[in-house]
Amino acid sequence: MFSVQVAHEERSVVLVLRGELDFDSMVQLDEAGEQALAEGPGAGPVVADCAALAFCDSSGIGVLLRLMQRLAAQDRVLRLSSVPAPVARLFAVTGLDQIFEVYPDRDRALAVGMNRRDIVAVGLDEPAQPRERQNS
Repeated sequence: MFSVQVAHEERSVVLVLRGELDFDSMVQLDEAGEQALAEGPGAGPVVADCAALAFCDSSGIGVLLRLMQRLAAQDRVLRLSSVPAPVARLFAVTGLDQIFEVYPDRDRALAVGMNRRDIVAVGLDEPAQPRERQNS
């Protein structure tokens, strides 16, 4: 069984995902995503709280990717928080951990800036320093 609870926090929308996200349940997430998209450009990020997500298959990944793309068209972002180990492993194996913004918890996902321009890549917040050339 799968459910999505939609919550509003400041200028963000939080989608609380519970259960198994698969072909049979992806419509529920798609509908919740539509609700978040209806708020329009500048409405802030959407955080998918995955703490109670038990399973995610390729259909679930597909709906998350589509939501991310549609939000990007509005200059908004999708952030995933509290991703359980089995789902995180799936993301790592497929390389999706490099595509999705993943945060350890909902509070951290909400604390980051409101749109794509506010994101600073981890480890890239300081300019690279030139290396000294070694003579051999």
